[in-house]
Amino acid sequence: MGKFLDSVDAKALRFAVGFPVVLAGAFVLCAFLLRRDLPEPLAIRWTDDGGAAFAPFGAYVGVGALMIVVFGWLVLCQAVPLGRPVVMRRIMMGAGLFLTLFITSALAAGLVGQAGLADARESRVDLTVLALGSGAAVSLGVIMGFVYKADRQWSPDDDRALQAAIATELDPDLTRDSMRLWVHARSSVFVMIGIASLFPAALIAIAVPWLGILLVVLAFFGAAFLFARIKADRGGLKVLLAGVVPVMDIPAGSITAASAADVRAADYGGWGYRKHGETAAMLVSSGPAVVVRKADGQRLAVSSGSQASAARLAEVLTRVAARARRAGGPQQPGPAES
Repeated sequence: MGKFLDSVDAKALRFAVGFPVVLAGAFVLCAFLLRRDLPEPLAIRWTDDGGAAFAPFGAYVGVGALMIVVFGWLVLCQAVPLGRPVVMRRIMMGAGLFLTLFITSALAAGLVGQAGLADARESRVDLTVLALGSGAAVSLGVIMGFVYKADRQWSPDDDRALQAAIATELDPDLTRDSMRLWVHARSSVFVMIGIASLFPAALIAIAVPWLGILLVVLAFFGAAFLFARIKADRGGLKVLLAGVVPVMDIPAGSITAASAADVRAADYGGWGYRKHGETAAMLVSSGPAVVVRKADGQRLAVSSGSQASAARLAEVLTRVAARARRAGGPQQPGPAES
């Protein structure tokens, strides 16, 4: 629900849902005020000779109110999503207002044209009501298209940015104690995976198409697992396999040491996520990494991309671990880190 509300204009949504309902309610109320002066049944279609098709009062009013609501929702709701162009949202808001008012005017003109008559076959659409209502609908629709502020003035992203700015202002070291980076295998590895999967898949697909597709999907997932997202902050170290699957979550208070090192993936069981006894690793290649030791004796190794990023990551983890120990336990991430 929160994601949906973040993707729509809440004020426009309230108007798009509420205005057609209120307008339909006003039409129904006015129709009942005229009820005693209207014939039964009412004309719903007219020719040069008068009413040509008829319906009961309840059907005329009920279907008319339903038309106002449904058509109003269909058009006005096109102006609600924030992802659509601003000009389009303004046009749809103005068009929706015009359409609902025009339908109401046409229905009202039909009712007023039959007021005071005993037989609806003698009725005509009241052109004065239709002209005045249509003119008002056009003018109000154009005005709405110009005055509707489709540009987002403030968003949840602005709230988060404000909280982060306040937290940074109150604690200047907060930015230094946070690091984010992506690591991945060398490009030659992905080329090798592609050659080893796509060519055989193309040949297999000739005979068994689904098996060829399965081979490509497996290769894609294998390549995705050679990506990792690393997050280090005052809460500790988090490693997400393929950027989405959490495989390591180490509180800052449990880290006793962190150092940059040049490691061989074979020493930790190979590429990807590996765990053997008290040793765990998330390595996308041999080379620069950070080796972390925990208070319970467990040792972890995480790829870090380059020597510079490995040194910085080790520095951040050492600093936040020392802060956590001084505070007596793991620290919770601040607004800028969550």
